[in-house]
Amino acid sequence: MIIDCHGHYTTAPAALGDWRDRQVQALAGDGEPPRPADLRIGDDEIRASIEANQLRQMDERGIDVTVFSPRASFMAHHVGDFATSAAWARCCNDLCARVGELFPDRFAPAAMLPQSPGVDPATCIPELVRAVEELGAVAVNLNPDPSGGHWSAPPLTDRSWYPLYEKITELDVPVMVHVSTSDNPAFHTTGAHYLNADTTAFMQLLQGDLFADFPTLRLVIPHGGGSVPYHWGRFRGLAQALGRPEPAQHLLGNVFFDTCVYHQPGIDLLLKVLPPANVLFASEMIGAVRGVDPDTGHHFDDTRRYVEQAGLAPANLAAITEGNARRVYPRLDARLRAAGR
Repeated sequence: MIIDCHGHYTTAPAALGDWRDRQVQALAGDGEPPRPADLRIGDDEIRASIEANQLRQMDERGIDVTVFSPRASFMAHHVGDFATSAAWARCCNDLCARVGELFPDRFAPAAMLPQSPGVDPATCIPELVRAVEELGAVAVNLNPDPSGGHWSAPPLTDRSWYPLYEKITELDVPVMVHVSTSDNPAFHTTGAHYLNADTTAFMQLLQGDLFADFPTLRLVIPHGGGSVPYHWGRFRGLAQALGRPEPAQHLLGNVFFDTCVYHQPGIDLLLKVLPPANVLFASEMIGAVRGVDPDTGHHFDDTRRYVEQAGLAPANLAAITEGNARRVYPRLDARLRAAGR
């Protein structure tokens, strides 16, 4: 089985964007904000949006299951206040859960949180619980920068995050550390902000002792870890200078990386630097990079090709494409086992 741990509903029916536009307009005093119940999307619309897009590419690329969360750039936690984010998260999480219900063999839902700048992260707990216990979410996305590129939130190791981590570990779901749209013109959303955040999250974890307090907490850093594999020596040297343990011993029991790296040399480096047990297959298809590489004739985000051409031993390849995801995402494993897979 090939499990893609990083998918987003980037092809949702237009009604979702229209609902969001009305919500944002209401913040400017133009009309009343819509309620989640006002969002009307039929099952056939969802099927059409998935079958012609993600499902088609999964079939073409031989991907069996995708962990499917709301569109990352749409989370936009910097817009409005907590009430704004709470209503928006509910709509997006419900929609991803419906994809999982309509295509139970192919998609497992993950959830966004209703984060808002300067708001206590504990306010996200009710939606977290609802998403996991009622909607069947197997993972949750956590934005380390709800301000949208201004980095006003405390580091991930700060104790203000602890009530949220306590509930996450109780529910036994992994966290994908994933920012959203950049509101800062200095940082392009997908070309700079996403990769900056991946690197920043790793450095925050290196500087702290989060996993001493939460030894079962599991964090997935997407996009191959940003600069982490490429600058592994820098992080080792910084750890030494700061009096921190070696990163491998300090973090790799709890921190994992995906394969959303869109060229062969990048994947080769990722798999050479990091242990196979810490890498999970992912593509983020129909995401930040959707075009065809003129040098290869294949889509940049067709990451299965890169992983399979990296010269891995069969056992390591199987771990990266299936086994690690089932271990890091136990609710996904339970879902698959219940289906006899």
